[in-house]
Amino acid sequence: MPFSLHSHSGEFCLHAQNTLEEMVQAAIRQRMRVFALTEHIPRDQAEDLYPEEKKGAQTVATLVDTFDRFYHEAHRLQRQYRSQIDLLVGFESEWIRPSSRPLIQQLMRTYSVDVWVGSVHHVRGLPIDYDRAVYEGARELVGGTDEAIFAAYYDAQFTMLQELQPPVVGHLDLIRLKSDQPDGDPRRWPAVWAKIVRNLDFIAGYGGVVEINAAALRKGMAEPYPKREISQVSGTRPVALVPGYRVLRRLIRLQAFLERGGRFTLSDDSHAVEQVGSHYLPVLPFLRTVGITMLYYWAHGAERGPADAGMVGLQSIAIDDVEAWGSAIASPEQRVQ
Repeated sequence: MPFSLHSHSGEFCLHAQNTLEEMVQAAIRQRMRVFALTEHIPRDQAEDLYPEEKKGAQTVATLVDTFDRFYHEAHRLQRQYRSQIDLLVGFESEWIRPSSRPLIQQLMRTYSVDVWVGSVHHVRGLPIDYDRAVYEGARELVGGTDEAIFAAYYDAQFTMLQELQPPVVGHLDLIRLKSDQPDGDPRRWPAVWAKIVRNLDFIAGYGGVVEINAAALRKGMAEPYPKREISQVSGTRPVALVPGYRVLRRLIRLQAFLERGGRFTLSDDSHAVEQVGSHYLPVLPFLRTVGITMLYYWAHGAERGPADAGMVGLQSIAIDDVEAWGSAIASPEQRVQ
């Protein structure tokens, strides 16, 4: 029984493809039980528009209208496909600067959602996952090195976590996508590693769920977000790399992430129908090797009122059961994805 708590459609996101309904139908074909519809929230400053949005004559006002149309279409699909799949209606946040907080809070007051993903895509107001040139521009603003921009990113993420405490933390180490070494070991920078551990410790403390995001494999990286060193829950060996008693204590807490209530979920971060469930199969052995044996997801209860009532709860599933789904549906082509 697979699920995904993070998806986008070309109907409401210009860097994605396919309609929202086509994405839902693809999830049904993949025999997903739960599929979260999580389009990006609108931004409130014109300077934050992406190049494709500017080219498409989008404005702050049109982004607000786009999200409103998404919300109502998502609820229509939730009702229409209720007997075939449990659709969750939510959003992916955009934490660009501290002023993002009231924007997100107002959105949650206006729209009742089932679940949402808290993400950071920007450093110093520039998107760090758009292309290499923009990444380099952001890097120059914070000191000109990957170490410096990684530190700035995790600090921005920590602020977002403190201010919002999102139920799902999206692609925790997205910062590595356009970096010089996307598959590099984050422990090579002791100060950055300490910030990662701090963030994980905070997430476990408030009960957040860290997303294992398969899109990193789709984009050419060797491991999903977050990569092995961050996802590892036992048998880590970074102590020699990070001197100092204070940091050592943080590392010990990381090993106890699950024991402290830290939880993981699984997402495809799909932006097109062919990406729904994509690269889940190679992610499953990855989960085994880092010691994750249980995944968590939100779903409506067996007995509930209207499907769009927001009556969802956190459930768990053993990796064994997810692997059984993979064995049942995978074609030879899917097995090598």
